[in-house]
Amino acid sequence: MDIAVIGSNMVDLIAYINEMPKLGETLEAPDFKMGCGGKGANQAIAAAKLGSSVMMVSKVGDDIFAENTVRNFQHYGVNTDFVKKVTNVSSGVAPIFVDKSSQNRILIVKGANNHLKPADIDQAEVRLKNCKLFILQLEIPLETVYYAIDFANRHQIPVILNPAPASPDLDIQYACKCDFFMPNETELEILTGMPVQTMEQIQQAANSLLAKGLKNLIVTLGEKGSVWLHGNEITHIAPHKVNAVDTSGAGDAFIGCFAHYYIATQDVEKAMQMASLYSAYSVTGLGTQSSYPNKTEFEQFQQSVK
Repeated sequence: MDIAVIGSNMVDLIAYINEMPKLGETLEAPDFKMGCGGKGANQAIAAAKLGSSVMMVSKVGDDIFAENTVRNFQHYGVNTDFVKKVTNVSSGVAPIFVDKSSQNRILIVKGANNHLKPADIDQAEVRLKNCKLFILQLEIPLETVYYAIDFANRHQIPVILNPAPASPDLDIQYACKCDFFMPNETELEILTGMPVQTMEQIQQAANSLLAKGLKNLIVTLGEKGSVWLHGNEITHIAPHKVNAVDTSGAGDAFIGCFAHYYIATQDVEKAMQMASLYSAYSVTGLGTQSSYPNKTEFEQFQQSVK
């Protein structure tokens, strides 16, 4: 296997709205879609669509969503040997509200994701220790995230940690054990308590984390692109201008694509450039995984923007 994603899956319940209702108000929304999501699942499927061999370590509930989630992984070629069912628990769900400017507000109900434990990593040990890269997020218990990081370190497997959703309880020393720490600007603000309105402020906030010992910090900035900071170096990857219709899952698209190209090239800047293009493509379609291009579609997109 190229990539192991140890993390979450969710069912996205997406309402496209004209405006957010006020307290006590009921409004009609013009459209609704349901799809498979969750940060871990999104990242796994983005990498798989590009051709990486990906395994998922995750938990589903025993409700109507579970079998569909497993089938969705399998449809995109993600290995599901270690996607296990939890009885008497709901699957994770994510109600998402997307407004006319394509901005989104998201709630998550972790459900079965809260039941992914260190023992699940042990059960997958034989397969996991032969992977080339781990991807982790924070929609599963922190103890499991830490256990996975320690496992990867023991077996000299590089780790991407996406601190999303941002948790003030995250032990930054565990982040320092990871090869890549990849927040977005909002998560960077939460983790540091510092403003991130300008590039200078973003760099100051990032430097406060680097000072604690992070190896590589990559901050995704939406329409402002992304930055890579390591040591005293900073590299800014410019954004690609597109007509965005739905930004849901764009950060996950970036991470999945980055992982795919980093494994292939070991070139961080090249992987970021490709990830920037891939996430730009993703915001031109509705939904999360459904908006991610496969390898052929992505190659055609690259030709169109040259």
